[in-house]
Amino acid sequence: MRITAVNDRALVRLIPETRHKPPVLRGLVDTDREAEILAELEGETSARLMAEKVGSAALDRRELAFARRASDLSVYGQTHINAAFAYTRAGGNRFNDGARGAWYCSYDVLTSLAEVGFHRSRELGYINVYDDEARYVALLADFIGDFPDLGAAPDHPALDEDPARGYPAGQKLADELRRAGHRGLLYPSVRHTSGRCFVAFDPGIVQNVRPGGSWMLSWTGTPDYTVAAC
Repeated sequence: MRITAVNDRALVRLIPETRHKPPVLRGLVDTDREAEILAELEGETSARLMAEKVGSAALDRRELAFARRASDLSVYGQTHINAAFAYTRAGGNRFNDGARGAWYCSYDVLTSLAEVGFHRSRELGYINVYDDEARYVALLADFIGDFPDLGAAPDHPALDEDPARGYPAGQKLADELRRAGHRGLLYPSVRHTSGRCFVAFDPGIVQNVRPGGSWMLSWTGTPDYTVAAC
């Protein structure tokens, strides 16, 4: 596999936007102090907070953003970086298993929209109800380094469109690359023709995180969705 030098700014990661919604727990209590107590209780089951305290079998707490920036704990993006590696889904994703997360991003917002839109449609398909709205906000980050690149291997098993085949192959590849000391991987988007993606295996290479724009994805009865800037 070829190695590509990267010195790129503003790669796009989309995450669900929740700032426009009221805190979920606030409606259960009468005072701000009571809300703080509930938030502390909720934190006891937060994968991110637990990872920051003690790590996990697959994630050393010293890798996380707060540890390497102890003198500036308020830096923007710290919790987003940590959450990307602490939270996982059952079975994992294309280049991470269920034990350790990763930071997925792309070189343009259209590619990121195609990626999150596919996965949201897939989730709605499980219940066969395509009636939904989802707002996403962009996180922009910079990356510098030399990384393995699947751009010249579009037929690699890890890039199979079917997650049942692509994910196991991708997770195996990612494990081999991490064991060899690689901290990330470039690869062509599976969901957007000509799109280019990057996955960071290591929280330490995610630099200069800042907010970008936001978009609303809407489904009205079919797996197809519309996109509107917010």
